[in-house]
Amino acid sequence: MSQPSSDPRSLYGDAIYLDHAASAPVRPEALQAMWPWLSGEFGNPSSRHRAGETAAAALEVARSDVAAVLGCRAGEVLFTSGGTESANLAVKGLALGRPRGRHIVSTPLEHEAVLESLDYLRRLHGFAIDFLHPDAAGLVDPAELSALLRPDSTLASVHYANNEIGTVQPIAELAAVAAAARVPLHSDAVQAAGWLTLDVRALCVDALGISGHKVGAPKGVGALFVRGRLPLEPLLHGGGQERGRRSGTENVAGAVALATALRLAEAERLAGAAEGSAALRDAFIGSVLAAVPQASLTGHPSQRLPGSASFVFAGTSGEAVLVELERRGIICSSGSACAAGSDEASPVLTAIGLPAELAQTAVRFTLSPATSAEQLQLAAAAVVGAVAAVTGIAAR
Repeated sequence: MSQPSSDPRSLYGDAIYLDHAASAPVRPEALQAMWPWLSGEFGNPSSRHRAGETAAAALEVARSDVAAVLGCRAGEVLFTSGGTESANLAVKGLALGRPRGRHIVSTPLEHEAVLESLDYLRRLHGFAIDFLHPDAAGLVDPAELSALLRPDSTLASVHYANNEIGTVQPIAELAAVAAAARVPLHSDAVQAAGWLTLDVRALCVDALGISGHKVGAPKGVGALFVRGRLPLEPLLHGGGQERGRRSGTENVAGAVALATALRLAEAERLAGAAEGSAALRDAFIGSVLAAVPQASLTGHPSQRLPGSASFVFAGTSGEAVLVELERRGIICSSGSACAAGSDEASPVLTAIGLPAELAQTAVRFTLSPATSAEQLQLAAAAVVGAVAAVTGIAAR
């Protein structure tokens, strides 16, 4: 099987792809690893014959590989269809599986998969939801979590790193506060994978979700860690796969690809890729802020994902800047890919205190470990030209 390049420029000509937070290119190694399970080895892992047992063995190897990166037991890893299902299963499953009470603490900065799961629990199951108040950089305070937790609190859910502004939360501190109150803490770690440690022992979280296509696996596969014997109400009922927690014939090829991509991403992180990207990110941010008077950084200046740079450009339209940037060969986004096309101001940006009008000027640039200094220099120059062009059009 011929393998396509993992460099997005091969797909988009000479354009520079800076939207890795939305989706990363599939790694050739992941494609190669999954191919046998899409072709000759097609058995159902639940079948009790040689073909099924071969598939089941591959699935368990993949599970063990993912568990090694997460620092947990293989039996604590569930394969899902991606980050959205992982978030839904964790939030709904833990809330409904643990009858301590009907109170949850979260943040207004969460991905829609978490926020809409919380709204579902509120509307259909009578849960009360309290939200932490982020500061202007998007950080939440462990002391406020402690104050909001109650005897009937059944779950806390705080993302590890924000998908729009890149701010990294003090997850270990938040988890310690939740543990002291005997409340499990779930963290959406989709954006953190490949950049930050996912070791659940160090983070002290009780549930953590990841998505394959952020680290170089295909879309449509993810994983969820759930600690030990925490009660988890399934979302999907049927054949009782994944130890009865997630029914449905498992995606063996996807699981193998996820394990392969996650291992490679973790190896790159341990080799210092995150530090290198952070240095390039800081230089890029400095160039944009120095050259574009309208630019303001969003998110924490240092406690942010190594590959994330996000701005608002006062007096412009974020969508117009995006169009102009793509015309100049830079592919990026205005924020969450799941909210693309919405005319509403980003709830994340308004939650950290930005006026709606300013929030609508947001543009996000997200790197990969392979993004080069030269590419970011070209991107910074394109930002200067694009903002100037959009500002000039608006003035006319």
